[in-house]
Amino acid sequence: MAILSPQTLTTSHHETFATDGVVKIEQAVDVTWVDQLLEVAERELIQPGDWVTDSNPGATVNRLFTTRYLWRHDPVIRSFVYDSGIAGMVGELLGATSTRLYFDHTLVKEPNTTAPTPWHQDIPYWPFLGKQIGSAWVALTSTTVAASSLEFIRGSHKWDNYYAPEGFDDSVTWTAEFDGPKVPDIDAARDDYDIVGFDVEPGDALIFSAWTLHGAPSNAGDNRRAAFSTRWLGDDSSWAPHPGCDPTVTQDDVSVAPGDYPADDDRFPICWSR
Repeated sequence: MAILSPQTLTTSHHETFATDGVVKIEQAVDVTWVDQLLEVAERELIQPGDWVTDSNPGATVNRLFTTRYLWRHDPVIRSFVYDSGIAGMVGELLGATSTRLYFDHTLVKEPNTTAPTPWHQDIPYWPFLGKQIGSAWVALTSTTVAASSLEFIRGSHKWDNYYAPEGFDDSVTWTAEFDGPKVPDIDAARDDYDIVGFDVEPGDALIFSAWTLHGAPSNAGDNRRAAFSTRWLGDDSSWAPHPGCDPTVTQDDVSVAPGDYPADDDRFPICWSR
């Protein structure tokens, strides 16, 4: 495998991430990773794992499918989080001395999927608090914004807002337990926001803060949109389970107490350190 070190990042990457809360890294991972991750996605579409959302099971069009938390048993995913270099890129951009993995997330939108990905922050969905928390969304297919690549509101990671999570389809019910303000209707007033979207090629990565508002349009194209995202925890992260957060990993699964740094090497392994 081709391993890219954090030194491949430029000053411009760091400055853009700090200002915008998101940065695009072209060809962040080698195409050999892309091929293997696409094979994992295809397998999961046919035989899904335990943590799945699926808006139209079995369909080849109009299907939004995600599966997560495969790293503990899938050798490709496990190798990627340790060896691809993504953990270091995220850690460098977050200004962390190490990065712990929260979870992996495979995302597929089949052609003509009508459902958009709603505008949201990641942080309220997750049982953590801290500013050094982020994601690396790696494109596995060529994708334009019109075909459901991601859009972001630049600088929204600095707003200090904490919006209610929203289920992306009817199968996600756990978000209803959250009590808090909803994300504004951004699409109804797009000109009021500094929105940036990214067309991507396989191997490109969008690295963004868990506090940055983002979403994606419906897939109006004729091709599948596939991506692989990993979620990372930096030095100032603390374990903070709350009503309405993702039940993938709960208090019963971890060896840390609320408010603690997530030093649980079994559930949140260190994949990079300076």
